[in-house]
Order: sequence, then C-alpha cells, then structure tokens
Amino acid sequence: MTETRMTDVIIIGGGPAGLYSAFYSGLRGMTAKIIEFQPELGGKLHVYPEKMIWDIGGVTPAPAASIIENLVEQGTTFHPDLVLGEKVTGIEKDGDGNFTVSCSSGGRHRSRAVILAIGSGILSPQKISIEGADRFEVSNLHYTVKSLRRFAGRRVLISGGGNTAIDWANELEPIAEKVMLTYRKCDLNGHEAQVEQLLQSDVVCHFNTRITRLIASDSHDTIEQVELSDCLDNNALLVDVDDVIINHGYETDTSLIGKGAEELELTADHRIAGTSMSGTSVAGIFAAGDVLFHESKVNLIAGAFQDAANAVNSVKMYLDPQATQWGMVSSHNDVFKERNRELIRKLVR
Repeated sequence: MTETRMTDVIIIGGGPAGLYSAFYSGLRGMTAKIIEFQPELGGKLHVYPEKMIWDIGGVTPAPAASIIENLVEQGTTFHPDLVLGEKVTGIEKDGDGNFTVSCSSGGRHRSRAVILAIGSGILSPQKISIEGADRFEVSNLHYTVKSLRRFAGRRVLISGGGNTAIDWANELEPIAEKVMLTYRKCDLNGHEAQVEQLLQSDVVCHFNTRITRLIASDSHDTIEQVELSDCLDNNALLVDVDDVIINHGYETDTSLIGKGAEELELTADHRIAGTSMSGTSVAGIFAAGDVLFHESKVNLIAGAFQDAANAVNSVKMYLDPQATQWGMVSSHNDVFKERNRELIRKLVR
C-alpha cells in the first residue's frame, strides 16, 4: 500500500463544495488534498455542461462548463494536492485523532481532519439494458450531452421523460434536423413550463413506448435504426436515427458514508445529519454540499459555498482551538496583496 504525506485536511469530492473547501483551506493557512472519483474536477456540473446557471450570487448567467473552469481555477489557488480517478473506500480514525483515507487502488492518505463533499454520491448513468448496446458508446449512443453542436443537423432520438431528457429535447430542437423522444408513460415527468415548451415544439413524441432493439449500420459500428415497441400492445415502429441519447436517471453510490465511517449519523434519505457549522457526529469529520443536511440548509450551489466555508472554519478551530472562528475577508488578507498587485498590473496594461 502507498501512504502519502500528512495534510491538515482531506476533502473527498471535487465538485463546487469540495473546490471551495480547498480554496478556503488555503485562505486559512491549511494544507489540503482533494480526492475525486471522476478523472476531472467539477462534480455533477459535468452532467449538463451547456446548461445555463443563473443562481450564483454575483455571477451573470453562464454555462456550467464555464462555472467549472472558474471553480477549478479558484479551488487550486493554493495548490492543494489532487488525486483524481480514485474511489475512497474507507475512513479510519486512529488513537491520536488523525485520519487515514483508504482508496480502491490501495492508496492510503493521511490527514488531521476530513471534509466530505461527495454530493449525492458517485453518479453513474443507468444504461440501457439491450445486449450489445455498449459497443455503440464510442460512436452514437450517448448518456450525456457535453456539446449541443455535436448534434447539429442530425436526427436524434432521446429516451426518457424526466427534466433532463426534456431539457435536452428542447435545447436540441432548434439545432438538430429532427428530435424524437420516447417515453414509457403517457405523461412526462418534468417541470410544467419545460413540458409545455416541448409539446408546443416540433419534437416528435412517442409516448407509451420503449427501445427494444438497436439496429446497426452495415459497418456494425453505429446505430442506424431504433425499434420502438408500444408498452400497451407491443406493436413495433422503426425510426431512422443518427444519434441516440439515453436519460434513464443515475445510480448513486453512497457506500462511503454507509460503511467507511460507521459512526456518522445519517438522515432517512441517507444524507449526513450535521450542524449549521458543517459538523458531523464524528469529531474531525465535517461535511459540505448536497451530502449535508441541517435545519438552515440551502440547496443551491451558493449554499454549498457557505457549507464549505463553515466546514473549513470548523476544521481550523478543531485543529487549533486558539484560532479565530472566521477567516479574514480577501479585501484585507495579506495572502492576496501580491496577487492583487499582479492582477492590477494586468488590468492597466
């Protein structure tokens, strides 16, 4: 097993809450390490990179991909250690109060405190259960939409009836040559305004249907037709496609908080029952973002930032009871004096 150097805090999760925790840890003079299951930072925002984000204070509406870029730049300001593509499997606390975070690769990471910023858990798209479907994932079977432009002028079939599937259909309708939607029920399960927009558009909706066959092209490497079967009478319909997008929801792995730290108190919906200062039932383990519940919880990205700042301030007090409870604001912080000079020099050039 590989064991790494001790840091003040290990942050598990590299989404908005984890990245802001890393930034604020540096602001408070603590060494930090982020461990993230995905191969890239940004968290759940990668699910909808082109969707516009409106509800972050002081940030004009921007696509999620742009928000990710800014979050990563800010989160790495103080050069935290980054461990990507690594699944955390356990958290152990020793007799000295220090923590060892174990990973599936055999790596062991040591810290004096831990912040859990794992969102809703590790997200994996629910894949379509048709034999051989996985071979099309490198060509024209998609489980997410990373670029709308990728589908310009193409015939696109979307499977799903929830908010994300409906959003993709609405956003692709003016871009693609043709957008079709298949859903196994007769009523869509999305926000009323988005459903109304969809039903008034040129999107072709096939209700009470499901995909039963993916028909390959002559080269056998792309989907050329899709068989839709009626859920009521099993009658089949063949539709020509250039791309198929599946949105049947996501499977979440929350085993870390269920097994990795057995003493953590959880809510009925498997979130961490914490405090408004991001504390948990285990001393030295704190939480931020979607995984945390407390009475003052704000379920927005802006709320994740507050959780993160509270978690870091709590870590600081846990490690040094003589420390001030709150970090100094950036406008008066000596840490930024030279950085501010550099920024001003760039602005006046």
